Amino acid sequence: MKLRFLILAAVSPVMAIAQTPKVSTPAAAANFTMSGKIGNLNKPAKIYIDYMDQGTSYTDSVELVNGAFKFSGHIEGIVSSRMTLAREGGKEREIYGKGAGDVIYLSFGKENIKINSADSLFNAKFTGSKVHDDMLAYEKEVGESVMTTNRTANLQLERATPEQQKDTAFFKVIDKRVKGMRAAKKEKLIAYAKSHPNSYFALQALSEAVSGYSLPAPVAEPIFKNLSEELRLSYGGQSLYKILSAHTVAALGASAPNFTQNDVDGKPVSLSDYKGKLVLVEFWASWCHPCREESPNLLKQYSLYKEKGFEILSVSVDSDKGRWLEAIKKDGLTWRQVSDLKGWENEARKLYGISGVPANFLVSKDGKIIGSHLRGDALNKKLAEILD
Repeated sequence: MKLRFLILAAVSPVMAIAQTPKVSTPAAAANFTMSGKIGNLNKPAKIYIDYMDQGTSYTDSVELVNGAFKFSGHIEGIVSSRMTLAREGGKEREIYGKGAGDVIYLSFGKENIKINSADSLFNAKFTGSKVHDDMLAYEKEVGESVMTTNRTANLQLERATPEQQKDTAFFKVIDKRVKGMRAAKKEKLIAYAKSHPNSYFALQALSEAVSGYSLPAPVAEPIFKNLSEELRLSYGGQSLYKILSAHTVAALGASAPNFTQNDVDGKPVSLSDYKGKLVLVEFWASWCHPCREESPNLLKQYSLYKEKGFEILSVSVDSDKGRWLEAIKKDGLTWRQVSDLKGWENEARKLYGISGVPANFLVSKDGKIIGSHLRGDALNKKLAEILD
């Protein structure tokens, strides 16, 4: 279905934050618990939780016993997370499969949280979490999350009649509704960040406006400066500060910031290794449909100009190495691929102020940025202008 691609393409910058993290376990004593009951489900049904705390990814899972489950762990502050109910035991089909899986996104703190539902995680009721209550109030003010919008649209696609499946107008109606909701939400996010300077969700709102809606740094900076000192100095605040500062660091004519990340074999590769070459620094991800659609054109341009000193250095914002390697193989990419496997916390992404993928920077032989966000014909014409 073409529309599913259109919806995913529209939300990919925000969804990037919620990709599957690396498996690790906090060593400190637990300071939160999350327990509940979902119907009367038993093995192989499992609940998964993935979350990011201070730049480190954590994941945990537990089998349901007569519907009951419990998680515990240690966090430094409020975290954003993804929970997945997999009735067959594997979460990938719920997260990456067609349609609307039983997946929710929530924020929580150092709390003892109860989760209960008669049938699904998506319909579960939460108690014992002030952070979750604040999140609901925040979403009521700014609009539902982009993941919820996407889920609703995909449900409509799943339930479409055979006639609707063939009706382009039907797809366009849903796509127009999704894009309209996103456009309206941008202004609400900005307004919330301005009017709630002490709220954790003000920082989240501003971050989403920058990363998901490409709010320009000069517009976002005064809003950021008005946030409380605690928010500005938090891990999330400092991550956003780096992105906002990058608009001058990675501007046209500036020296391209150097970075080093490991390639698929674990060997370090630096941008400075490409001195004397015209290099396209390409930010992408295995889950990003527009990124993957550009692969054939990149392959063609690489074949045309490699002998004339053109190189590509692809930087993945994936966190799952297996999916990253699978995408490289499937797309037939032959140039160097690097990643720190930190997902949306990728340090090169923050260094260059990338608010969404795909994105790229064309770097001259002497290390200057001479182009950015060049795709399709725009990239082809630029390369021909320089190299032909």
